[in-house]
This record gives sequence, structure tokens and C-alpha cells, in this order.
Amino acid sequence: MRLSSVMKPHRWRKLIAAGEDDPMTAPTELLDRARSGDQAAFGRLVSPHRDELRAHCYRMLGSLHDAEDAVQDSLVRAWRSVGTLDERGHIRAWLYKIATNRCLTALHHRARRELPVDLTADRVSAEISWLEPYPGPSPETDYLSRESVELAFIAAVQRLTASQRAVLILREVLGFSAGEVAAQLDTTTASVNSALQRARKAIDSGARSQQSVMREMGETAVGQIVDRWMNAWQDGDVETIVALLAQDAKFSMPPMPQWFEGRDQIRSFLLDGPLLSRWRFLPTTSNGQVAFGTYLWEETATVFVPGGLDVLTICEGGITAVTSFLDADFSAFGLPTAVAG
Repeated sequence: MRLSSVMKPHRWRKLIAAGEDDPMTAPTELLDRARSGDQAAFGRLVSPHRDELRAHCYRMLGSLHDAEDAVQDSLVRAWRSVGTLDERGHIRAWLYKIATNRCLTALHHRARRELPVDLTADRVSAEISWLEPYPGPSPETDYLSRESVELAFIAAVQRLTASQRAVLILREVLGFSAGEVAAQLDTTTASVNSALQRARKAIDSGARSQQSVMREMGETAVGQIVDRWMNAWQDGDVETIVALLAQDAKFSMPPMPQWFEGRDQIRSFLLDGPLLSRWRFLPTTSNGQVAFGTYLWEETATVFVPGGLDVLTICEGGITAVTSFLDADFSAFGLPTAVAG
């Protein structure tokens, strides 16, 4: 049974959401029904994998919007070919094969995603595709899942070739064997192992993940940084803001290519621009890291309006990076479109 031409992406979301509330049915029965043309059964079959597929496509593409498109397209392709699937125990691997190859196709036509701090001087004036933030994951998500969407990791992965990127993520993040990855990418085990070795060498910086840093610092210490940072911005207290920064901290604001490094540069920038205005901050999470929805006072509307999504990288010595995504979609992070004055 072919997919109806009116089966739009929003239809997939409704179908999957409805399936989540239905009584449990054995995967083998759902697959049999899906292969017979039951769209609702197919929705329930793939529903448990949708969030992880979205995270996988985000790691590959560095964009939440591109990841959503890739997942929707992958589900359409999966539905069209579900009749050929006869290995009931390998649905997850089958979905990952479709999604990975969809991402690889997309990468052939798109520039890699960047952060301002990673740009070389000769590329600043070029047309740039910017890395996008990723909502969550929630505190209930396991540490590995949160570490694998941290900004530093995603930015590093974007510098790999498409094939190296796919192999690294499938092997190191998702735990597929070399043989399974070879089957998913239609290549050899030797090629997978070679690509993995090159990928590891290219991104091995020795940097610790935010999850491990924050676990060692403890919830109380991290919470104090969060509270002091938020209050200092709302009070316009530049000295407290700067004191919370590490000596070599970096402050960037994609899609603006300019960025600032060190306490002195950041202090001057804040006093000459952002701190001339009033702010309100709402805590959230992005890429498994501490983040804030920042709101700038709009005099004519007499409300605080979105200014940017600030993602913080924290270590024992202070905040080492602030990445303020000026074009972030606040609704994706559960943030309001305005804050009352």
C-alpha cells in the first residue's frame, strides 16, 4: 500500500501521538498489520524511536529544523518500504539506516554548520550555515544521550566528512557494531573501522563533557552559578557577570560572526551594547547544557521580547563559553513569546 499523497508531516505527528496512548500491542503484530497497510499500526511501531531519530539527525546535520525534515522524510520512506521488512527484531537498525542515508544525501547539498568561534578569518565573509541549538534533553535522559548533543561535540562532528560523521555517531554514540554499521551504509567492515579511526583522531580534543563537569561540581554549585548569572543580567551588574566568567571565556552570537574572548573584551562589549538595555532571563536547557531564554525590554510594547537563547558552558573555573543564538525558536524550548514587565 502506497503512502497517500495527502499524508503530510503534521499527519505523521498526530498518528504517532495517538498511537502512544493505545493499549500495548506486540511489535510483531504491529509489523504484520503495518505490512498489510495499517497506517496506525505503523505509527505505533515507529513511535518509540522517533525522538532518538530526531537526535540522531540533529547530530548529523547540526540543525533542529533539518533534523525534523529528515525524520519526516525518513518515516515516509519507511512506510513506503515497510512491506519489504521481514526481520522483526531489527526495526530500530532499519529505521537508522533510512535516517542516516537521508542525512548523507542532505549533506551532499548543504554546507556544514558552524559556530562563530570556529571560523577562520578567510571564511568570515562567506555565506555561512549556522549550527542550531537543540531542545533538552530532559534531566531524565541518560547521561550519554545528553553528552552526545552538547555544543562542543556537535560542532566538532560537523568538521568531519559525511561518512566519518555517520560512522562515529553510529558506532560511538548509538553502539552499533562495525558489521551493523557496514550494512547500514552499504560498505565494508574494514571501511567502517578505518573511517572511525580517522574520525576519532580528528575530534579527540580531550575536553571533558558538560555532564561530567556538572556532576563533579554538584547541583548546588551549578545552581548558584545559574542564579547569580541570571540575577546579574537582570540587575545590569557587569562586574558580577565578568567575575563568573573564566579568564579565557568566549562570547558569541550566531548568526553574527563577531565574537569576544577574555574578560576585558567581553566587559567592553557588554557595556557598549547589551547592558544598555533591561533584561529578563528564564532558565531552560539546550544541548544538555544550562541555558536561558533571554528577553529584551521593548518600550513601545511595554513587554520583554525574545533577545536570544543563551547556552552556557561551565567548568570549575567559571563560565567558559556563552553562545547566544539570536534566531532561536523559543517555542521549541517551551519558552513564552514575551514576558510581562
